[in-house]
Amino acid sequence: MKKKNVATIEMCNGPIFKNVLLFAVPIIIGNLMQILFSAADMVIVGNFAGENALAAVGANISFIYLIVNLFVGLSIGANIVTARYYGAQNKEEVEETVHCSMAICLVCGFFLAIMGVAVARVSLELLGTPETVINDAVTYLRICALGFPFTLIFNFIRAIMNAEGDTRFPLTCLILAGGTNIVLDLLFVLAFHLDVPGVALATVLSNGLAAALMTIHLCRKPTAINLQIRNIRFIKSKFFEIIKVGLPAGLQGVAFSISNVIVQNAVNSFGSIVVAGNTAVINLEGFLYQAMYGFYQASGTFVSQNYGAKKYARIKRVLGVCLLCAFVSGFGLSLISIVFRRGVLGFYSQQEAVIAAGVIRILVVFPLYCLCGLNDVLSGAMRGIGYSTVPLIISLLGACVLRVVWIFTVFSVQHTLVVLYLSYPVSWALTFVLHFAAFHAGYKKLRKNESAWYGSS
Repeated sequence: MKKKNVATIEMCNGPIFKNVLLFAVPIIIGNLMQILFSAADMVIVGNFAGENALAAVGANISFIYLIVNLFVGLSIGANIVTARYYGAQNKEEVEETVHCSMAICLVCGFFLAIMGVAVARVSLELLGTPETVINDAVTYLRICALGFPFTLIFNFIRAIMNAEGDTRFPLTCLILAGGTNIVLDLLFVLAFHLDVPGVALATVLSNGLAAALMTIHLCRKPTAINLQIRNIRFIKSKFFEIIKVGLPAGLQGVAFSISNVIVQNAVNSFGSIVVAGNTAVINLEGFLYQAMYGFYQASGTFVSQNYGAKKYARIKRVLGVCLLCAFVSGFGLSLISIVFRRGVLGFYSQQEAVIAAGVIRILVVFPLYCLCGLNDVLSGAMRGIGYSTVPLIISLLGACVLRVVWIFTVFSVQHTLVVLYLSYPVSWALTFVLHFAAFHAGYKKLRKNESAWYGSS
């Protein structure tokens, strides 16, 4: 079906542990480069523009994740469907999936940019953003919104490359873009004194560079996933396959983001100092999460390729390796962060009050943070065997509904940061139990009917 690319990783044959690591590690490093975009923004703006500027950037994090996650979730659909056909050695179906995926990406990207600019102020007002930072927060969101198409282009193309097993080139792009972002942050803030608008513009330009490099590379690919610009179009059958997997995945991301937005609104009620401390820890959590996220990507992609190749016995072994790797990386980094919490938070702000506010979140949230990654790994595996709606339902119940109920019941009685942050580990624990049981049931059904092509969700 394809010309073998030395950068690709074999998923349906060979040692699972080694190949999972070869696949996941570049994704992890690359995602950490993306987190550096945001980290550089906050470290530079927090140290050189003050706590209000830091809070203005931080007030946007939950909302940006909310409006982007739905559409980035569609890239998961592109990854799963492409990997399934790739594992089945069906070149024509792979090519159609790639070009339909890019059509979806472009339309969604421009829609997202327009929507982000239009709803910036009213959205941040609804979130209860403090008056002292709202003007800068609106400016930051509107500038970042203009770069949303770049974000989607990069994520869709990376999803397609990952489906083939190529995770190295996206890493190269993110390293280049991450370095560019830091240089531009320093230039715009220190030299031009643009502060919040400067860090937003640096992020947009850096994302644009990454998107451009990825597009050029995909157009030059000598394999089945090669992109021909003139062939980008909507293909009805592929559109609905991608949506069937990607839309529930996106909605699942939205469910988490909605709950985080609600939590952010509760955090805002404690004032700008607590918002700044919370912002620093959220960014730190991003590093922990991305250390596990690569194994979530590996779970979905490896399982999907093996599902397409009808190698069902290999699926459970893949899941076990991915769960183990996610646990070790997530728990280990969480422990390090707890031990060195004050020193780490010192990178974001030198103010003792901000550090003290951040320490509270670390001590409550980090001990069980690894469950967040384990839930994702199980979700990826379920999507790989054709169950995309089930993880969505579980996440809605475990992450969104439970946290909302917690805030309006437990937190309303005990109005403290500790009680507020406890909503995270409690919801993760419940969600893990439900995800584990759901995958076990789906896998049993698959083995009983090994002739099935795509399970009912």
